[in-house]
Amino acid sequence: MFQHKRIWMAIALVAGACVWSQPTRVVAEDEQPLIQLLESDAAPADKALACKKLAIWGSADAVPALAALLPDPQLTSWSRIALEAIPDSAADRALREAMASLDGRPLVGVINSIGVRGDAEAVDSLVERLGDDDVDVATAAAAALGKIANEPATSALRGALADPRSDVRSAVAEGIVLCAERQLAAGDNSQAKELYDEVLAADVPKQRIVEATRGAILASGPDGVAMIVESINSGDKPLVSVALMAARELSGEGVSMKLMDALDELPASEQPRLILAMAERGDDETLPALLEVAKDGPAAQRLAALDVLAKLGDASCVPVLVGIAGSSNTGGDDADVGEAALATLAALSGDDVDAEVTARLADAEGDEQLALVRLVGMRRIDAVPALLALVHGRDPAVRSAALTALGEVARLEDVSVLIERAVNSGDDDEAAVALAALRAACVRMPNREACAQRLSDAMTDASAEAQKNMLTTLSMMGGETALQAIRSAALSNDDDMQDAATRLLGSWMSVDAGPVLLELATTPEGSYQVRALRGYLRLARQFQMTDAERAEMCRQAWQAAERDAERKLVLEVAERYPSSEMLDVVVDSCLQGPLKDDATRVIASAIEQAGGQVDAAHLVEQLADGPVELEIVKATYGAGERQKDVTAAVAKLAGNRPLIALPPESYNDLFDGDPAPGVTKTLTIEYRLDGKTGKAEAQENSRLVLLTRQK
Repeated sequence: MFQHKRIWMAIALVAGACVWSQPTRVVAEDEQPLIQLLESDAAPADKALACKKLAIWGSADAVPALAALLPDPQLTSWSRIALEAIPDSAADRALREAMASLDGRPLVGVINSIGVRGDAEAVDSLVERLGDDDVDVATAAAAALGKIANEPATSALRGALADPRSDVRSAVAEGIVLCAERQLAAGDNSQAKELYDEVLAADVPKQRIVEATRGAILASGPDGVAMIVESINSGDKPLVSVALMAARELSGEGVSMKLMDALDELPASEQPRLILAMAERGDDETLPALLEVAKDGPAAQRLAALDVLAKLGDASCVPVLVGIAGSSNTGGDDADVGEAALATLAALSGDDVDAEVTARLADAEGDEQLALVRLVGMRRIDAVPALLALVHGRDPAVRSAALTALGEVARLEDVSVLIERAVNSGDDDEAAVALAALRAACVRMPNREACAQRLSDAMTDASAEAQKNMLTTLSMMGGETALQAIRSAALSNDDDMQDAATRLLGSWMSVDAGPVLLELATTPEGSYQVRALRGYLRLARQFQMTDAERAEMCRQAWQAAERDAERKLVLEVAERYPSSEMLDVVVDSCLQGPLKDDATRVIASAIEQAGGQVDAAHLVEQLADGPVELEIVKATYGAGERQKDVTAAVAKLAGNRPLIALPPESYNDLFDGDPAPGVTKTLTIEYRLDGKTGKAEAQENSRLVLLTRQK
């Protein structure tokens, strides 16, 4: 009876970091030290912990010691936790005896525990307490009787429902609702309904009325629909909410149809809410009625019905829904309902739905044909032959819809149709639709390289505007074939093509465009060198790559730059991504000329990020002097006596500068392990710089280690 509670208690104690050696029940003698602790003069905190343990493992032997704590204001709750969980009638006896001797809050707690245990032998004593002068005691007794919920408890509660004290009446009503729930669960709907009705007729708070209303509806079966309607029509928000909840739960033959028939009895504002409740009932019998509402009801009802049909509908709904979807081409509410019907059709599950749509498309005409064509694209139904036929039809709206749908389902061999329409259509609007469809098809095509080649080949005979459109499509696809096609356009003699191609390359979404952009930036006769160089630097700034790759891009960009504006962009990248390789770029390329101050700022920023304390300007002067002779004599990493020799690793990172830039990973990763776990470690480097010895230290994970040039 109480095993589930004991399991819950065990989980709670583990979550509280009380870890026991065994998760199973201990034998009786193992609880004796805990019992002895409760009987001793131990501190209350220690006794509380013992109670928690006994809640898991206690037996009848522990009951006397636990019962003795019930009068103690500090420990009464802890003792009750254990007594509630012990699966022995001795705990029930102890709680009943305590109820006869306690008062105040300890008594209220004991009554609550009796309710938790559902002790039927305590009913007579609890009934006496219903009339207690202490309201808290009386309300606790009412709640406990509701949890016990046998016939004597129920009878006593019904007799106390007229108690003059409002708090007690509310608790009694709550107890009666609990008794009614027990009857309802047992299948005695008639008795449950009688109890709920008594609460509804009593002078009790709104919360009790709401609880009883829900129960009365559920106990009434199909007849509960009338109560649902009455509650919704009351306009009382809590009652409306509980009625809609009950509409989802109510069982019985024909309930769903009764709910549908009752729609007209409700205010227009509430009708959609009841329809939406139908979705959670999941009754197939309501499909015809929902379809009728979706077809002919007021707009709000139609939209709600379509929302439900998206969840409950099947292939049998397709004919009616297609007819409704045909109105999406009209204006006003019908258009909104038509679009909602299309969305519903798109949401229906099952291959049989696709088959039904395809079959109806063959003979459809007018608005229904247009709706079906759109639906083929929305559901991505493999109906390419039918779409290809419609692309050449007479109706412009159907042609456009077929082109759009083709963009969602076309295969590689069908792309030529979209290309031809995008390039050669005499209708600008239709050409725009075909272009959008072409792009949709191209970006989802499994073999993008082959698709890009078809686009590239088609550019030869296309107009300038069409070529630019296809260049944009190629840029959306990405890949090597698309990149080379755009490169060719950028290197052509046509200024418009160069302009379009370099703009597209400048927003390319992978570093693959780097070599092409650098090529364009260094082509002497190019018209868009600056744009290409800035696009190249954007790649270096925005995309992931190794430190060495980024530094090399910055070096190449610096060499290609002819203006200080682009050189400053190089320094911005260097400042954002400090590394030993990037430091070499700054030192080798940037420390001479008018940007020396900017280069100094970059180096200072790198030092600041690394937590270094040094005069950056002075360091720059040292760096500007050129390479140094640097030898790493010894390097260790660790704390105290726990040190690891990392000389080889540091020597590999060291260059010919008076500082060492370390990679961004942690020192533990860099040096293959943690020599002193849990302790802050130091990297110590002994070195020889220009023939003179020196020593430098860096705290764990610093980015730069500065080496002083000896005087």
